[in-house]
Amino acid sequence: MAYIIETENLTKVYGKKKALDGVSIHISQGEIYGLVGRNGAGKTTLMKIITGLSQQTSGSYSIFGKKERELGNITSRRGLLIESPGIYQEYDALMNLTLKCRLIGITDKEEPKRLMKLVGLESAGKKKAKNFSLGMKQRLGIGIALAGNPDIVILDEPINGLDPQGIIEIRDMITDLNRENGTTFIISSHILDELSKIATKYGIINNGTLLEESMADELFSKCESRVELLTDNSSAAVNVLEKLGITRVKVLEDGRIRIYEQFDRTGDITLSMAANGITTYEIVKKLESVENYYLRLVGKESE
Repeated sequence: MAYIIETENLTKVYGKKKALDGVSIHISQGEIYGLVGRNGAGKTTLMKIITGLSQQTSGSYSIFGKKERELGNITSRRGLLIESPGIYQEYDALMNLTLKCRLIGITDKEEPKRLMKLVGLESAGKKKAKNFSLGMKQRLGIGIALAGNPDIVILDEPINGLDPQGIIEIRDMITDLNRENGTTFIISSHILDELSKIATKYGIINNGTLLEESMADELFSKCESRVELLTDNSSAAVNVLEKLGITRVKVLEDGRIRIYEQFDRTGDITLSMAANGITTYEIVKKLESVENYYLRLVGKESE
């Protein structure tokens, strides 16, 4: 399969520390790739290398099917927001966006205005960027990254500093651009609950190592969904479950029973408990979040 971005055993060493250790990721055109990892895991280092802002120690990468040395000038096809936005503090948002457009050869005077509206900065007026809130600076940084409708947009913690409404607006904007224009996004975020609402593929990285790469539906299937059952007799309840063919269970210290299979049989379970004289106090389905799965995965790696 041809990938729009691919890395092969990327390694980056600072002194004696490996910031990246043999990382190989694969991103297809039109994907929203969620890069997941705690601070210092290697996310930003990886993004800097594939955008040419840093040089790997070993390994290689390709973009648009071309190796790094064959890329030439792809500035107009790739937008990026990594760490702090590259903003001229003494200029307002419109001028910042105008300068970015000029830099990549866009002379259409309506393009900066379109970007202002796209990221929700129409009301910023003549306010200088140095007086922007963190959220406004993030919006402007995203607008700069989107100048010229690039094929690939790389965003490092794009919702950092945004209020809940701003997060929803940026999330909707990303999904709209992805759906309508086929824009490929690589997004790192520590707010995994938000990332899980838009990402179509994930790369989970920890201590410079890629632990897992999977499509969203594959990742969700690995999340440890369960049914939690509380009765007046946990040992007898387990026997009833076994008679129903439900054996993947765990009894907690408080007597609560976790069931890890046949989640659609809560009705059968309740009826069977009653038929055997067991009182059901509570039965509820619980779906593990992507964030909890990540913490469980990273915990295993640490062990």
